[in-house]
Amino acid sequence: MKITFRLMVSLVIVVAIVTAIFSFYQVNEEKSRMTADLDRRAAILADSLKQSVSSLVGAELPEWLNQLVVKYERLEGVAIFGLDGKIITATPALKPIIPQPFPAVVKTILKNRPIGELMDISGRETYVYILPLKTDDKITGAMALFNDATYIGVRLKEIWKYNLLRFLTYTLLIVLITVVVIRWSITGPIAQIAQWMREARTGKGKVGRPTQIPRGDILAPLINEVTNLAKSLTVARAKADAAARQRFNAASLWTASRLKEQMRVELSGKKLFLVSNREPYMHIKDGYLVRCIVPAGGLVTALDPVMRICDGLWLAHGGGEADREMVDANDKIRVPPEEPEYTLKRVWLSKDEEKGYYYGFSNEGLWPLCHIAHTRPVFRLEDWISYQKVNEKFAENLLQEIAGEESPLVLIQDYHLALLPLLVKEKRPDARVALFWHIPWPNPEAFAICPWQQEILMGMLGADLLGFHIQFHCNNFLDTVDRFLESKTDWEQFSVCRSGHTTLVKPFPISVSFENSRDRETARLENMPLRTQLFREKGVRARYLGVGVDRIDYTKGIPERFRAVERFLEKYPEFIGEFTFVELGAPSRTHIKKYHDFMAEVEETADSINWRFQTGEWKPILFLKAHHSHEEIYPFYKAADVCMVTSLHDGMNLVAKEFVSSRDDGDGVLILSQFTGASRELMDALIINPYDIEEMADALHRSLVMEPQEKSERMGRMRTVIRENNIYRWAGDLIAALARLRPSDSVEGNQ
Repeated sequence: MKITFRLMVSLVIVVAIVTAIFSFYQVNEEKSRMTADLDRRAAILADSLKQSVSSLVGAELPEWLNQLVVKYERLEGVAIFGLDGKIITATPALKPIIPQPFPAVVKTILKNRPIGELMDISGRETYVYILPLKTDDKITGAMALFNDATYIGVRLKEIWKYNLLRFLTYTLLIVLITVVVIRWSITGPIAQIAQWMREARTGKGKVGRPTQIPRGDILAPLINEVTNLAKSLTVARAKADAAARQRFNAASLWTASRLKEQMRVELSGKKLFLVSNREPYMHIKDGYLVRCIVPAGGLVTALDPVMRICDGLWLAHGGGEADREMVDANDKIRVPPEEPEYTLKRVWLSKDEEKGYYYGFSNEGLWPLCHIAHTRPVFRLEDWISYQKVNEKFAENLLQEIAGEESPLVLIQDYHLALLPLLVKEKRPDARVALFWHIPWPNPEAFAICPWQQEILMGMLGADLLGFHIQFHCNNFLDTVDRFLESKTDWEQFSVCRSGHTTLVKPFPISVSFENSRDRETARLENMPLRTQLFREKGVRARYLGVGVDRIDYTKGIPERFRAVERFLEKYPEFIGEFTFVELGAPSRTHIKKYHDFMAEVEETADSINWRFQTGEWKPILFLKAHHSHEEIYPFYKAADVCMVTSLHDGMNLVAKEFVSSRDDGDGVLILSQFTGASRELMDALIINPYDIEEMADALHRSLVMEPQEKSERMGRMRTVIRENNIYRWAGDLIAALARLRPSDSVEGNQ
């Protein structure tokens, strides 16, 4: 675009210069021609009058001469001058406007030859032709003919006006022709070549010449070379894909590459439409700049590669302060920013909608309802109305996007959008819809608290596939449906049939990516033991390190964890001054009163225990309250003797899996709540009841005195579980189950 603009500006400037030069030349030529014509006619007239007026020197002009002035169109008058340049006699209209003596007359008499000049006479352009008068070859005076020359100026202005109009016409034509030629011959083919190269690079296009270009075109050599390069790339990719397929069929380990291969097979070129409250890429303001960040969470890690493979569409709430500035007219943006491969569409919520739908019904109602942590859910009618409206807004946006798709694949995430499956299926019964529930599902008695229990269940059962983390939550859901809805529950197939529609209910335990190498995060710590370095940075001296990583939420059992540390120091005083527990806590939903009060409770508990035990440079608990990045958390995982996960109720809890994944040294002990989904898989952790402070204190002691061999064996078995059941397997299993649904799986005949 910049090159096209510069070219057009250059051409316009050149045309302007050429037009100006041509116009200047044309005006001068026309002026000279018209002046010469006046001079010629004046000379002829003057010569014919010379003999007649020579005798009039000193007398009044005769009447016939005045009539001659009237007869000739442009002749304004005649004047006779003496040798001193003063008027002797003249047409009456000329006498008051001619200066005396008249310099041009004096000049004519001195040079003894006729002179013609354009002059300004009384504000009018006049051509004056002066002829010496002689008697017996002696100059006796001069005769001047005054001709109107204003028409010359008018003619010259018309020439300038015409040439300006011609310049503007040429400019418009040049701009249009330039744009058309450049787009037709250069930028258009280049854009097609770039698109073709991008498709060839990503494996989504066909090999061959991208465009039909005439012989001898300037881009032909480039296309020939690029075509050969693409063919070589395609051959190499084909070999790599064949090798990948062999590894895919033979290997049991799920990797990003295997997930990509699986998705190519399962999706068969179809798009995936993913819907979640949280967006995968968020734009925030950093001073005067706009920065793109990836919100923390396993959801993005798991599903971003899938969306890239299928060039899908991710629909989410645009919560970033600069999100609106970055989208197009349809509220869309291609992501990731460095190499766009799929589309993110943002849904906008007002402050009132966000307050009622997200903070109100979702997090003050459904969150405590599903997490049995003895926090009373709050259900308000206005929050429920907001929740319905926002779900409808998501449905409207989604239905617009899938309008042109045949049997679209829709994957909905979490409890914020429980009504969305039914809203979609009502309008698009051919869509294959899955809903994954990331939090626990309570027993029927607990769920009965919800005033809109039936509406929530009917909304969820609009999905063809309903996923939970563990089988226990699936069982609870089926029990709840059995209790509150008229439906047919198939306990062998784990499905619910209602109004002719069947919903499969299956467990899909989420996990982490199991990355072994984090050299970049620990490079700065090479010259000193990691634990020592971390303690030094925090101004603490200790021998043993315990760590907890949590969003500060009442379901995480943080006060119980701190009281277990306190009881541990009471029962095993030899660890006073030796053991420090570091809690990396991320503030969450702090303007909800329950969370605000809980934050104060956590801080007070930590302060009370520290006041009781701390000495000099040692304190038992370091409460680091901030939003910590993965790079900041990883060294603590790596250096900790023990990681405590004491959730009172949790869907899965990925902190436990992240800790195990980080311990490629085989060291460290995991203390894990029996009320987490992770405890079903990581059975080599020290499983505890977070309500039992004595048990947790003893587990802490056991983890610190455990033999290295036992630690290594336990950690090795847990790492094997996570390696084989990682985030890529979770995504692969979930998407494959959705893609393999057939109409007969989701819709039962109404016979």
